[in-house]
Amino acid sequence: MKTRPGPPVIPSDRGKCPFDPPAEYARLRAEEPVSPITFQVAPKDPSGWLVTRHDLVRAILADERFSHRNELLAHVVAPPFPMTEYNPQPSPPGSFAKTDAPEHTKYRRLMAGHFTLRNVQRHEPELHRIVDEALEELAAEGSPADLVTGFADKVALRSTCSLMDVPAELMNGIQEHFSVLMALTYTLEEFIHHVEAMDALIRPMIRERMAECGEDFFGRLAATGELTEEELVNMAVLTLAGSLDTTPNMLALATFALLEHPDQLALLRSRPELYAQGAVDELLRYLTISHMGSSRCALEDVEIGGTTIKAGQTVVLSLPAANRDPEVFEDPDRLDVTRVPRKHLALGFGAHQCLGQHVARASLRIGLSKLFERFPTLRLAEPAEEVPLRDRAVHYGVDRLLVGWD
Repeated sequence: MKTRPGPPVIPSDRGKCPFDPPAEYARLRAEEPVSPITFQVAPKDPSGWLVTRHDLVRAILADERFSHRNELLAHVVAPPFPMTEYNPQPSPPGSFAKTDAPEHTKYRRLMAGHFTLRNVQRHEPELHRIVDEALEELAAEGSPADLVTGFADKVALRSTCSLMDVPAELMNGIQEHFSVLMALTYTLEEFIHHVEAMDALIRPMIRERMAECGEDFFGRLAATGELTEEELVNMAVLTLAGSLDTTPNMLALATFALLEHPDQLALLRSRPELYAQGAVDELLRYLTISHMGSSRCALEDVEIGGTTIKAGQTVVLSLPAANRDPEVFEDPDRLDVTRVPRKHLALGFGAHQCLGQHVARASLRIGLSKLFERFPTLRLAEPAEEVPLRDRAVHYGVDRLLVGWD
């Protein structure tokens, strides 16, 4: 089988507004909420389905008849290099994101205690310090500055270092390699290089933590006696690298959105308690950076919304479309920081709901509130239409956000 890079099998044209999902989603959600698609890369059957209605997306995310196993799933976007064959393998031990129970349950259980709301709340004073430090460095850099590299990336990296007890120089290296992989523009040679380079950075740390079994995050995991070196290395890649792509994208994109919605920014400035009351979740819903959705494979024939999904077929669950469903959210295409969007799916749902959701919310709440407090005259320093968008990357966002202040 030969493949070459091509457009996603799902709608991708956002039109003029950088914050709205493709308009085609609205039509599909209303007229054909379970619509046929053909995958460019698939293990067996290239035919599949795109699901756009909120209730159907939520139901599938919680349905054990649909698998998240890597070896079963078709790809939404083809790799950016030619392929002569496609022979997907199960996720390696410890890389639990694309696995099912009992593997997924085992790894999530071991880590869940570290990411509880209570533990994240204990981390918040340190998060305040990290944000303040990054803001002072941004001020020292001077106006204009790139908010992505000057603030958002720093907050995510330093918070991860602190919460998971990882040296900053190690995280800098991981960030350098992982950013290439998440951009989906690498050659096959580059892909292999960056994967191997990350392993070479992480494996020595894991061996050290396994030898010591200390009170740090990975030391405690090692002390359980339930994990091999290979499992811990893969868990580290997943948890460390994952935090370096989602939080900074949301911080920068949310800043962009608020600067382009001055009425909503004024509300937040006059009522800062809104950050904790729902504004962060509204930004998560409105922007939904997991713009390629979440995929599942049917383990048996399942009827969804009047359509039979055959065993072995992949369904793409459009989180952006579900989060703009007017049957669930009133006036869904409007950013409303007073809204409390309890049913949004930006962080997933069911067994695979984002493990770091409390960290993400705290980082956004503290990061955004302090940013606009520290720079009350913050503004875009380039035309909005010239802001480069990450519309082909794994997570949506901006590659650069030049801002200025008085």
